[in-house]
Amino acid sequence: MKFYIKTFGCQMNEHDSEIIAGVLESTGYQPCDELDEADIIVVNTCCIRESAENKIWGYIGNLKNAKYKKPGVIIAVLGCMMQQQNIGDMLNRMGKHLDIVLGTYQQHRLPEYISRVLGGERRIVDISEDNRDFPDVLPSDRGDGPIHTAQINIIYGCNNFCSYCIVPYVRGRERSRDFNAIIDEIRQVAGQGIKEIMLLGQNVNSYGKDLAKAGVENAPDFAAVLEAANAVEGIERIRYMSSHPRDFSPALVDTISRLSKVCSYYHLPLQSGCDKTLKAMNRGYDRARYAEIIRQIRTTTPDAAITTDLIVGFPGETEEDFRECLDFIAECRFDAAYTFLYSPRSGTVAATMPGQVPLAVKKERLQRLTNLQNQISLEKNLAYVGRKVKVLVEGESKNNPDCYTGRTDSNKIVIFHGEPQMINQIVELEITAAKTWHLEAF
Repeated sequence: MKFYIKTFGCQMNEHDSEIIAGVLESTGYQPCDELDEADIIVVNTCCIRESAENKIWGYIGNLKNAKYKKPGVIIAVLGCMMQQQNIGDMLNRMGKHLDIVLGTYQQHRLPEYISRVLGGERRIVDISEDNRDFPDVLPSDRGDGPIHTAQINIIYGCNNFCSYCIVPYVRGRERSRDFNAIIDEIRQVAGQGIKEIMLLGQNVNSYGKDLAKAGVENAPDFAAVLEAANAVEGIERIRYMSSHPRDFSPALVDTISRLSKVCSYYHLPLQSGCDKTLKAMNRGYDRARYAEIIRQIRTTTPDAAITTDLIVGFPGETEEDFRECLDFIAECRFDAAYTFLYSPRSGTVAATMPGQVPLAVKKERLQRLTNLQNQISLEKNLAYVGRKVKVLVEGESKNNPDCYTGRTDSNKIVIFHGEPQMINQIVELEITAAKTWHLEAF
């Protein structure tokens, strides 16, 4: 039997789908690239934004056609969207054609539930946010062809409860993965010739806190994971996401700066440059604390790139608050910023806050923020012109099939003329031009 996986959402979801594929293949199922060929359709969902959720429900609804064309097809939907409190009502309205519905930590049970459906059992629903029984070791299928980066989970769940975010409610509490299992997986991917790893977690900096709280003697922390990963032969680059500024200690910055394989790239989601808004968001830090982290990074690693996330139009944000945010962005001078309009998410504290900002105001502010950040990003990139950089080649450029693309240690995208044999190799290039979002080496 063949399976087809459709993935929505973040890199955590992408890696979850790699695990789903690995679990299904280990029990004899075969992957396929076309929906119409599949005997089993798996949809891995995301609910970080309501607009994304609406899109996914539309996709799920369209799968009724697959049932019509092939009545025996098994449809399994799992992931964050299925973990929400109102999911029962939504399934009754829009998901009666689904055979299997799983939460965020049940993907390893999928082969068992497929067998039960094949045996005649009808709708199977298994939803729990408890991740304590989730296995530390599961097979993973990272796809065909040269793989330049392997994603590796180190911690599950989130304890931060930012007032705008649904993740803690659908991913559960923080649970650190077994330290030895992590390092064994890193060694395994190194043995496959993969040169770069991406350590994943809702908050990687929290790794080990739950172990220490449980009384584990000499419990490892995130710095210990980085130290051990840095020692694995064959791995040449180490990245990680996501980081929370609240937990980014001076000791961690020092560790990162001295480990040769950990990339000179920091993604530190600021979310707002206004202290009043940060407090309303329940972020756990203020501008002064965040600025101190930036200063330490630039002192220890002057060439490091720093990027961030920003939310515009959070409830209660005034024009004065927004200008304060712009001033702080100008002070921090990020290499890039991923910017979002605030969107109310049902089930979160912020969705019911007073002072919801009109959409037109949010769009106007977002444009001003984008204009400022694009100017800074271009200035940052122009500083690379004339420099030689080492680039991990990822493959052909999506926008220009005559060129190749890769990334520097500082996560800058570089477009250049290359050859197929360069893929998954680190090459030295001289930067000849800079754009807002990428560098060129022609």
